[in-house]
Amino acid sequence: AEKKSGMPLMVSPKDMKWSALPERPGMQFSVLSGDPKTSEYTQIRKVPAGTDNPLHSHSSEIKNVIISGAWYTGVDAKSAKDFGPGSVIIMPANWVHVSGCRAGSECVFYQEGKGKFDFRPAAD
Repeated sequence: AEKKSGMPLMVSPKDMKWSALPERPGMQFSVLSGDPKTSEYTQIRKVPAGTDNPLHSHSSEIKNVIISGAWYTGVDAKSAKDFGPGSVIIMPANWVHVSGCRAGSECVFYQEGKGKFDFRPAAD
């Protein structure tokens, strides 16, 4: 969906090309700009309902804007808060946290990464 120089990016959900996220089975993404494997990017993410991501971090800042579902995040499962449609979550690089999609419906969100996407499990 990458825009050509000087042209607006306009894409509807039916035109998005979805790929599996190798780091997190069941999750899908559709790249809008950049390349999450190597550099800054924007993408739409789909996460199955009931998905739990254990303690982890990312090496660059990530911004999520929730479109649908109930996404949760926090420093641990007990204190994690739920975020519904319209919520904005900006996570600094190297912030150790849990996250996931509550049971009931899949989560869809817009994501901006300030660098390549990575999922780094926290050391026990």
